[in-house]
Amino acid sequence: MAYSEADHNVVARAVLSAPSKLHEIHKLNAVIAAVSALSILGAAWIILSFCLFKQVRTFRHQLILGLAISDFLMALNFLSSCAVNLSGHILSEPPQKQFCSFNGFMTQVFVIQTDYWVLMIAICTFLILANHKRLGGWVQDHRIILWSLPWGFSVLWAILGLFLAGYGDIGAWCWFTSDKVRLLVNFLPRWLIIIIILALYARLYRIIYKAHSRFMSFNESTYNSNSAAHPPIRSLEAEVDSVTSSHHINPPSTLFHESKEETMDIEQTGGTISGPRPRTQPSPVLKKMAYQMMSYPLIYMLIWTIPTSIRIYQSVTSKPAPFGIATVDKACIVIQGFADAVIYGVNETSISAWREKFSRAPPSTTLAQSLQVNVRREITVTTRSVREPVETYSLESRG
Repeated sequence: MAYSEADHNVVARAVLSAPSKLHEIHKLNAVIAAVSALSILGAAWIILSFCLFKQVRTFRHQLILGLAISDFLMALNFLSSCAVNLSGHILSEPPQKQFCSFNGFMTQVFVIQTDYWVLMIAICTFLILANHKRLGGWVQDHRIILWSLPWGFSVLWAILGLFLAGYGDIGAWCWFTSDKVRLLVNFLPRWLIIIIILALYARLYRIIYKAHSRFMSFNESTYNSNSAAHPPIRSLEAEVDSVTSSHHINPPSTLFHESKEETMDIEQTGGTISGPRPRTQPSPVLKKMAYQMMSYPLIYMLIWTIPTSIRIYQSVTSKPAPFGIATVDKACIVIQGFADAVIYGVNETSISAWREKFSRAPPSTTLAQSLQVNVRREITVTTRSVREPVETYSLESRG
């Protein structure tokens, strides 16, 4: 090893985020290597799910695939730097200077790229579910442009960072060595993105529950009179359309489900429909979907709170954080790939697809399928003719 432990201690004091002792460097890199492997597995699971199962190839999941690829490459980059440190070739040593610059460049690319993917997923989800048909259709027809935006902007910022500030060893990987630079370039924009996606998902949460209230009011008044049966039905269809996606994406058919045991005997005579009122109940999947949307930004806030606090503390005091807290700080950054796998994989259809693959039972209901109306109707249509006797047709269908 080119540098002694005392020499390395002197160098480390200039970089507050880097540990000051060799045994701390080894402990830190061992932890980060383990967390990186966890994020690699999480991202690989989303990528593999997309390749194997058709139900997770919707427009939204194509964006999630882009996020998973960025998470996978980012965690692989972290793992490579940890492997160099654990092999005894410390990143701050002169022989590793070129590798450190490359590692810092890739770190900057993928850390901010994941932010852009999360923002794009939130914006596209909002445009589609909030019934912005023109913009929602445009984003689904220009997917190549959407994919190029996170890559283009992240590479541009990383190039600017390389030439304007440079990258150096911060303990487990290379990045901006100044806490103030990282705070201004990475953390403040990240919190702005978190606030934006929080506002978007909060708005979607309100739209879903507003539609829920309108449906319940409709259910109370739909069957009060036979003459008013048709207009409310058209209103129901319009309301459903306002909270579902366009034709490009697999949309839920409705936000409510009717009891499977409910049978409607409808006699159609002269354009009127009569029959007992169905029992419509709020779908539990609807509530789960609304809560999941609000959980996305909250989880990101939780992940980035400690790293942001450390950046502020070290920028203000010019003192390094305790080793244990600094290790948690870096682990929170690296764990994002695994967190995204939980947020966008376990909470959505990927886990259901894998469960169906390894289960002998009939396939379980996915999120989109659970929202569909499933009601057994027996419709009797009576037609009258002057020359022909009365005929009765019985039609049994499932909606």
